[in-house]
Amino acid sequence: MKILVVDDSKAMRMIVLRALRQAGFGEATMIEAEDGAEGLEKVRSERPDLILSDWNMPNLSGIEFLRELRASGDATTFGFVTSESTPAMREQAIAAGAAFLIAKPFTPDSFEEILSGVC
Repeated sequence: MKILVVDDSKAMRMIVLRALRQAGFGEATMIEAEDGAEGLEKVRSERPDLILSDWNMPNLSGIEFLRELRASGDATTFGFVTSESTPAMREQAIAAGAAFLIAKPFTPDSFEEILSGVC
């Protein structure tokens, strides 16, 4: 399995990767991108099985990234890992094609619980 983690914060990418490993995804190939634009490039070159993206990023936000993926016909499982988690954001994410939204702060258990249902 390949997992693409997209976040403009290197520290947050490292935290997400550690949580994924602790949640039982240590055998997965982990790929990183700094924003949605780089994320699109990585999706095309790496073909991940799962994308975890922040919402607020420069160049191309997480929701713009998701919308561009879906507009191109890409149906890769996509979820948000973000500090904001309002009901309106959740509705917008699901309407755009996201499978889930994990709110920060999170635990390895929250990743395991949510990802076991989508992976």
